[in-house]
Amino acid sequence: MTNQNMQAVLFDMDGTLINSEPYWLIAERELMSRFDHRWSDEDQAYCIGGPLPKVGAYMSKLAAGAADAYFFETELVRMVAEQFSKGLEFMPGAEELVHDLIANEVPIALVSASPRLLVDSAIALLPAGTFVSSVSNQDVHTSKPDPESYFLAAANLNVEIKQCLVLEDSKTGIDAGLSSGAVVIGIPHIISYPPSKRLHLRRDLVGLTTADIRDIFHSKSQEAS
Repeated sequence: MTNQNMQAVLFDMDGTLINSEPYWLIAERELMSRFDHRWSDEDQAYCIGGPLPKVGAYMSKLAAGAADAYFFETELVRMVAEQFSKGLEFMPGAEELVHDLIANEVPIALVSASPRLLVDSAIALLPAGTFVSSVSNQDVHTSKPDPESYFLAAANLNVEIKQCLVLEDSKTGIDAGLSSGAVVIGIPHIISYPPSKRLHLRRDLVGLTTADIRDIFHSKSQEAS
């Protein structure tokens, strides 16, 4: 029988904690316009959630190899980091949920498929001590949708991954969270995701409290056991 006690919450960054997807979209459109490609909704849907090497390779292909994947990866990060420096906006309900988790002494970690530069840029704009730890794509051998980043986040918090609740918005991230064995609250936007065991789907995080999350965790853990 699965232990039903939630020990930690693992937050995805882009599109879950902060409203950074518009920054990525602006950078993607601007960068691809240099190569005479109009970035479409289909392009964005394919790339949302990364991982970054996948995006870089995709953009290089669209540019007919005029620049390699590494160029697109590094240039995107540079452009998005520049926008981060001007300030960040929380996703609806995310800031309130973070405060409630901290008030209830639930450890939270930031787990991102973005590089360390962007993770640290986001953390620097948040109150000190918001996250106990953070994981970037540079801290693991294989980033999302591989579950390695979630295994590392749980290990950093000294808890079992099956006692963690993951918050994710992209297919890439939801896949990673479910593959890890965690309970996942998915907030898919742009993409759709089918219901499954250990997955609770919501439109957003508005009104979600620590008590709600504990109830969801308990219910989904029982369902999967």
